[in-house]
Parts: sequence; C-alpha cells; structure tokens
Amino acid sequence: MSRLLGLLLLASASAWAHVGSPDVFYEGTAGPYRLLVTIRTPSVIPGVAEIEVRSAANDVDVVHIVPTPLTGPGAKFAPVPDLAVRSKDDRQFFTGSLWMMTSGSWQVRVTAEGAKGKGDLSVPVPALSSGTKTMQAPIGILLGALGLVLLVGAVSIVGAGVREGQLEPGEMPDPARVRRARWVMAATAVFVLALAALGGLWWKSEAGDYDRHIFKPLQMSATLENGGRLLLHLTDPGWASWRKVDDLVPDHNHLMHLYVLSLPEMDRVWHLHPDQIESGMFAKDLPPMPAGHYALYGDIVHANGLPETLVTEMDLPAVAGKPLEGDDAAGAGPPISKADPNQTTAQLADGSRMIWEREPGPLHAKRAMYFRFRLEDADGKPAQNVELYMGMPGHAAFVRADRSVFAHVHPSGSVPMASLSLTQNAGDGGAAMAAMAGMDHSGMANSAMMQALPPVVSFPYGFPKPGDYRIYVQVKRGGKIETGVFDARVEN
Repeated sequence: MSRLLGLLLLASASAWAHVGSPDVFYEGTAGPYRLLVTIRTPSVIPGVAEIEVRSAANDVDVVHIVPTPLTGPGAKFAPVPDLAVRSKDDRQFFTGSLWMMTSGSWQVRVTAEGAKGKGDLSVPVPALSSGTKTMQAPIGILLGALGLVLLVGAVSIVGAGVREGQLEPGEMPDPARVRRARWVMAATAVFVLALAALGGLWWKSEAGDYDRHIFKPLQMSATLENGGRLLLHLTDPGWASWRKVDDLVPDHNHLMHLYVLSLPEMDRVWHLHPDQIESGMFAKDLPPMPAGHYALYGDIVHANGLPETLVTEMDLPAVAGKPLEGDDAAGAGPPISKADPNQTTAQLADGSRMIWEREPGPLHAKRAMYFRFRLEDADGKPAQNVELYMGMPGHAAFVRADRSVFAHVHPSGSVPMASLSLTQNAGDGGAAMAAMAGMDHSGMANSAMMQALPPVVSFPYGFPKPGDYRIYVQVKRGGKIETGVFDARVEN
C-alpha cells in the first residue's frame, strides 16, 4: 500500500521539467547586468505567469518583459513588452506578469536598461496545463442565486405578458387568462430549465475537451536483464500529436540524465546516463547496487526545447554491476529518517568536506535563493583541482522526503542548456554561451585554459512547498566525482 501511495504521489505531481517544482529559475547576463530571473508558471493555459527579476547590483533602472514562442516564426515577432514594476523597498527587485495563451515551449525575454546601457536575455519556459481550476464555493452560490433570480424573473415576465398584456389599465384578468398565463409560465420554466441543462452539457463537453489538453508526461517503465543491464521503455499516453519519443536532443552531451534513489531512506544516489538503443528505449549497465526498492527520475529534452522528467519505481536484486565510468557518479549519506535539518557539513568519500554556506534563519517556500557550497581539504584548506562536471561547476538534485518534489538544478538554474540554446533573441547569446560554459554566479567564466575552478559552487533555486528535503550536490575534483548530501526543513 505504501508503494502504491508513493506511485500515486509521483504520478499526480509529475510535471514537465522536474517533478512538483514548476517554477523556473535562471541566472544569466543581460549585457552588462547580471540577473536572477524567477518565472512562476501558470497551472492552466491560457494563464498568467508571474515574473521576478533581481539584479546583482543596483545598476538597473528599467526592466521590460515579453513572452514569445521558443521556436518558429512567432519567436521572431515579439509583441510590445510590458514594464516590470520596481520594488519600493528593494531597488534591485522587479516584478511583472505575462499571459501565456497556448501550450508548448515559450521564452520570456528580459531587457534591462541602466547607466551601462541596455542588455537582453531569454529564459525558456514550458507553458503547460497541469490541472483545472475549480470554482470557489462562495462564487458558485452567488451565481446559482443570480441564476434562480433570472429564472423566476423570466417566468414572471412571460406570465404577466400573457395575463395582463392586452388589458386596459385597472382591468382585472378573467379566469381564462389566469389559467392560460399559468400554462405559459410552466412551459417557459421548462424551456428555460432545458436551456440551462443544454448549457450544462455544453460546458461539460468543453471541460472534457480541456481535460484532454492537460499535460500528460511520457511514461517510463524499467526492467532488468540478466547481467545487470537496465532497460527503460518510454511510451506516449497520447497527450499531443507533436510530442515524440524519438525527438530528443542532448543536454550536457547526454540524451538522458537518470537519478536513482534508494528507498525508503534515500541514503544512496546514483547519477547515470543511459544510452538510447532504439526509439523510446534506453539501456544502461548498472554499477554495483544492493538489493532494494528504488525511485528513478529520467530527465530528457525534446527538440522543441520542452524538458520532461520521467518517473518510475522498481525492485532490484543485488547487482554485481560494472564500475562507474565517464560522467556516471554515486554517493551516500545518512538515512533520511535520521536527517538533521541544520546540517551544514558533508564528509566526502575522499576525506575532504563540502560546506553549505547557509544563511542564518529558517528556509521558506516560494523564495528564490542561492544555495552555496564550499569544498575543503581534510585539513580545512580550500580544495584544489576542482573541474567542470559535464560543462558545469556542479549539479544538484533537490528531493522532498515524500518524493513529491524532484528538481535537477545547475549553477545557471533549473533551465536545461539544450532549451537555452534554442532562444532566438540575438541579444542573449552571450548569456546562453556563458551558461553553457559553466559560468558561476560570481560572474567568472570557466574555460579550458583555466587549470582549476574555484572551490565554491552555487545553485539558484526556490523550494515549491514546505516540508523536509534532501539535497544531493555533485562536483568533480581531480577526475573523480564527489557527492555531498544535505538535509533541509522548509517552512511556509
């Protein structure tokens, strides 16, 4: 029963990019300005997206925002941009709202202006309906009462017209007129009620049609072949004719990023990269793994820039497996049942430490912030030989204890680099290239000419809802991938 409940939670929370974490976070440069953009996507389409823009310095005077499709002709013809409102209390913070009218891959273009001139960046956004809005009970009661008044009024007007419409002023209707008026009133009531019933059927039909457009993620099933080879089968539930299972594009040089978590304690994690062996089928030779129950999260990106996270669970016997190689990694931490929400230090397998430079005070949901982690040697000195890991200073996964939230985040945010590369605004090319090169939030670009990266990595993210979370942070040092495991308790 507990496994069934977990599967239901995952299915109900499954969204496009990530699981249960629909907000988009992106940090990049708009010309000379460094911006952190948060986009709170609407749960229904058409719907309004809430936009938050924070400048790294108090050098931005005006911010404009506008939505366009991510690809196609519409991406080249943007409507008139909206002016974001500057906060009176925080001069580096701007907010605005934008309508997204159709489902699909969109982008929000942000233009910043100030003393240093003008700059642009674009943030890819999946605009997809994840549910329907129900009418609030007070509004339903009010509309029902008004409808009843209209019904009584219509019947009364028709009855008065038949009964008294041809009488002289002051003349009383005879019994025949009264009877005829009553019959007509009854017929009118039936007619109006029939119209209301037909309207209800029409509304139900429209609602059913809309329900068919609610986003349904690709389904993923997992099986294990002899020898420890994992097979992942992708199937399309038929949500949209344009979505395929064979139109995937590489993100960080891989068609799929697969996180495997041991359940129920979430004390072990594997970050693997299955290969596509045919349309809708991926395979991966597993590393050594103990017998147990596991949750699988597969990140993919379609050719139109739409990202998806596919979810499934499976039982595994003990797998002898093959050693990890390439970009594959594994890590371990304490059981989540023994989680310390105030933990700030993770001991790494090589003897070094990862320090979470956490700001004082409680963590709150729906607030964008930087998660900053520092690497130290066993003797407390800054770690050396830090390298790019798949083109980034690091990768992080944020997972809620009940697994209703899963988000794979990079130092540039939650936007896949494959989606970012499709942005059509020529002005944000520098931001896209910087993000793909692995630029961290200090503004320092990492290139192949650099011998090592700074021993600090940060991730912009905001928890979608309160609860207990586990954070897996992965960095590469001296050719080896290390994993730090942290826990956080989030309040409203």
